[in-house]
Amino acid sequence: MSSLVVVSHADRTSLTHNAARAAFDAIQAAGGEVEFADLAAENFDPRFTAADLDLYRGKGGVPDEIVAEQERVDRADHLILVFPMYWWSMPALLKGWIDRVFVGGWAYDAAPGAAQFGMLDRLTIHLVIVAGDDAESFERHSIPQAVSTQIERGIVTYSGATHGSTTYIYESDTKHRDLLAAEVRELSERIAVRTVGRTGAGVLA
Repeated sequence: MSSLVVVSHADRTSLTHNAARAAFDAIQAAGGEVEFADLAAENFDPRFTAADLDLYRGKGGVPDEIVAEQERVDRADHLILVFPMYWWSMPALLKGWIDRVFVGGWAYDAAPGAAQFGMLDRLTIHLVIVAGDDAESFERHSIPQAVSTQIERGIVTYSGATHGSTTYIYESDTKHRDLLAAEVRELSERIAVRTVGRTGAGVLA
């Protein structure tokens, strides 16, 4: 099984990056094949360009940089998206990556009479969301339901992929660093089990 970890955060020392790297390391330690995509470091352009619009209208081909991103996802059985919560959703950089990469003809087939709409049925997608607030506040404001509608249903299942898991790291700015580090270790091991079938220590789940 192969995995792709995609992280969206400009600060490589952030908790978001630490969580992404921990997931990458745990999958690798468990014997899984894994790639790492740092959208900020790679200077991915999230803007929906005229070329993207032409593609949507059926007037042009897929831009080369988008073909490269699609090929990277195609190599994976599991896609792990790691990002901070911005306004009840994902950062613009990651949303732009979804907008430009998950296009018709690759992520879905909207042609009349198409036998299959979502085309990414080979893929399982996991979400790791870093949040500044606490779990009680999230539940009170129905934020998990918003994420379920916008991302789990609106992106993952819409494109035919399987929703593997959604994990929140709460109180990222206020919780003691040791507690956050423990949470990151635990979630990285869970990701390894879900993507490889075992932990880095080789213990079956």
